[in-house]
Amino acid sequence: MAEYKVLRTDTADAQLHQIILQVAENFGRQVALKKLDEIERQFLILEACPYTGSRPRYMTLRRQGYYVLILKKDLVFYKIDEAQKVVTIHAVVDQRQDYLNILRGL
Repeated sequence: MAEYKVLRTDTADAQLHQIILQVAENFGRQVALKKLDEIERQFLILEACPYTGSRPRYMTLRRQGYYVLILKKDLVFYKIDEAQKVVTIHAVVDQRQDYLNILRGL
């Protein structure tokens, strides 16, 4: 049973959409749909276990309260609001990107 509600920012939705489009362009629609399904399943896990992710290695991100969920080549950055029982996904990025600067821009 879900204890937390998982919300995604518009930025996270747009980033996820871009990742899936790139996968579809490079590997085909079926591979992209499978990847989307895998990511969505991980989001559902956060409903029951929001602390599944770890604290980011960069201190600036830790101070801002981010957690990171590592999904093969992608990183999901999120924050947990214990009082409201809400997990907010702020960014979904390819780990090969300069994600520190991407998150600073949020």
